Amino acid sequence: MSAYALSGYGNYLNLIALSLFSYDVTGTAFGVGAVMALRLFSGFLAGLAAGALSARVTRRTMMISADVAQAAAMTVLALCVSRTPLWLLACAVVVLGAGNTFFTVALRSSIPVMVGQEARSRANGLLVTARSFATVLGFASAAPVIGLGGYTAAFAVNAASFVVSATALLVLRPRTDETDVGDSEEDAKPDGPRSDGPLLPRSRRVRRAMAGVPALLMGMILLRGVDALASSSHNVALPVVAHTTAPSGPAVFMTQFWVAWAIGTLLAHQALKRRRDAAAWGERAFAVGTCLMSLSFVVAFAGLPTPALIVAAASAGFADGCTEIVYTSRLQAAPDRQRSRLFGWSATAEQSGFALGTVAAAAALEVLPAVSVVAAFHGAAMCGALALLVITIRRGTAATRSSTSKED
Repeated sequence: MSAYALSGYGNYLNLIALSLFSYDVTGTAFGVGAVMALRLFSGFLAGLAAGALSARVTRRTMMISADVAQAAAMTVLALCVSRTPLWLLACAVVVLGAGNTFFTVALRSSIPVMVGQEARSRANGLLVTARSFATVLGFASAAPVIGLGGYTAAFAVNAASFVVSATALLVLRPRTDETDVGDSEEDAKPDGPRSDGPLLPRSRRVRRAMAGVPALLMGMILLRGVDALASSSHNVALPVVAHTTAPSGPAVFMTQFWVAWAIGTLLAHQALKRRRDAAAWGERAFAVGTCLMSLSFVVAFAGLPTPALIVAAASAGFADGCTEIVYTSRLQAAPDRQRSRLFGWSATAEQSGFALGTVAAAAALEVLPAVSVVAAFHGAAMCGALALLVITIRRGTAATRSSTSKED
């Protein structure tokens, strides 16, 4: 957990450093956007491939390989800061985008094997807590690190964080897989003769994989993608609001917002770990949490005074932390080999939603006020959450009636 927190710190520090460095290399705002889009697109493709890759290598191998590859990419950038060609920057962001997705999918799907199904909710809470600290410290230290040591120092710190994470995995040797690699259901059952061409067995495997996933679980993954789209709006709008509301100190405004948000996520872990049934929460709790999170973000952009803004940001962080823990725990309840596939689909949905939302929100902010943009995007997430909530309630009512009729 400490290694994960340190790796996350390096990632959030690098998020700012790499954005500024991309502007220096490309010289245009469009170039910065193109670099970010390339990173998101590589993460999107990695999400599609993560499930298949985990059937061939262990999750521990995936995490170590992702850390080593990202450490190598950042080391090369640190050594070539003064003369970095555009193609080298592009290769580095592709490695970072894909490596982060592979690592996240492998880690989340292996948590039940590491700690057991009963303790997975608490472990997910610790992951959220570590990420919250890493977010605040990474963003807060970016300016002094870059100011004192330049991009070389920032990239070197990020590379070192990946080395620490890989070393922890090598030394601790956690068990990450319940079954031997290659013994998944897809590999164990033959697809039959290829009477209709070489593509038919693959299509059958895809249909069988989809058929084994409950519809409500797919609904949660889709809602997670919509939530990522909505989250992109407040990430894009926050710097605009900061410069408008506090032109003399926009960095202080943003720090207050994200620190309050991080405190909320910490409180979420403390609240959920005291509930004995937290690991059993599922679709309904996720839908309610998404609604509360979206509503809190909209309120936070309504021009509130500083104390009320901090409360709204903390409320958004609390709901964000709860939904993260509940959502991850629900996907981890799936069978071992199905988990990697589910988290791969989840990563793809989140990456595509955030990428699309970033472009759309940036365009909308050119003609609309920030509160309107945030309200529109988070309104879409609230509608999706309410739809999922209605479906879960109806299914629960139908199941209750069915059990009652059988008893009669």
